[in-house]
Amino acid sequence: MSSTMIFVNLPVSDLEATKAFWGKLGYSFNAQFTDENCASMPISDSIVAMFLTEARYKDFTHKAIADARTTSEVLLCLSAESRAAVDELVDGALAAGATEPRPAQDHGVMYGRAFDDLDGHTWEIMWMDPAMVQG
Repeated sequence: MSSTMIFVNLPVSDLEATKAFWGKLGYSFNAQFTDENCASMPISDSIVAMFLTEARYKDFTHKAIADARTTSEVLLCLSAESRAAVDELVDGALAAGATEPRPAQDHGVMYGRAFDDLDGHTWEIMWMDPAMVQG
């Protein structure tokens, strides 16, 4: 069976600001699938964030676009390799203009923090003790 990919499509109010924000966090964009209406940001081999201008996003839905600053439409969670990696990514996001919606959550074997990006999309960054994953 081949690996299933996920493409997370998110509307953004300022595509260039979004690209600059994520660039400050060390992410790059796939030029083949990036233009003035969309930016394709690989997160891993099987996860891609697609940032779409609101006009382009409307081409895919008849529903109103949620204002992620006031309405939660999705919580995105990325794993990190260590507690330090969680802090590094969230601290970098805050320095680049994100906000932190809640305090860190430390459960001993799990540690997580979150940030709201420039458009209010909540990104949770989580580390879990590998021993927990193995059972």
